[in-house]
Amino acid sequence: MKGFKNKILGIAAVLTLAASAGTAAPVQAQTQRASFEQVSKKVRKELVTLPYFGVFDNLAYKIDGGTVTLYGQVVRPSTRKDAERSVARIDGVERVVNQIEVLPLSGFDDEIRYRTFRELQRTGNLFYFMRGANPSIHIIVNRGHVTLEGFVNNEGDRRLANFAARSVPGVFSVTNNLRAERGGKY
Repeated sequence: MKGFKNKILGIAAVLTLAASAGTAAPVQAQTQRASFEQVSKKVRKELVTLPYFGVFDNLAYKIDGGTVTLYGQVVRPSTRKDAERSVARIDGVERVVNQIEVLPLSGFDDEIRYRTFRELQRTGNLFYFMRGANPSIHIIVNRGHVTLEGFVNNEGDRRLANFAARSVPGVFSVTNNLRAERGGKY
């Protein structure tokens, strides 16, 4: 009888351990996901609140464990350095890989930036997307080539922005990376 009780207790102990291990894995995954989301929110906040981040800059990031990789293009070298410094101070970030490109100084590109900005502001309802400290459309100009980044409401606004940017004198090409939040195929 004693051997039978020991076997039952052994089986019960194994089942208890298996059950606790089965519930620990989802809890740990949820904790990691919550931590990832918190770090992601903090990184985004740090990037969009940089002092010289504006409509002519584009910043993006990727998080892989404790490593944050920064991407994009900026007009000022100080914005690149500020982005790296601010993200490195976030709890949970162990390493920052800075792949942000500093756009070359060019009076020609500056003129295209301002002309494209003005054209987008006066075309249809696109002025709505150009307002505020962090506008939803960002204009990147590199050696006469314009790239539109960010979000608009629908596919019609996306096409309208593309048309407006193409109509600016001196623009060699336009890459439209705008994403439509509603409607369309984006």
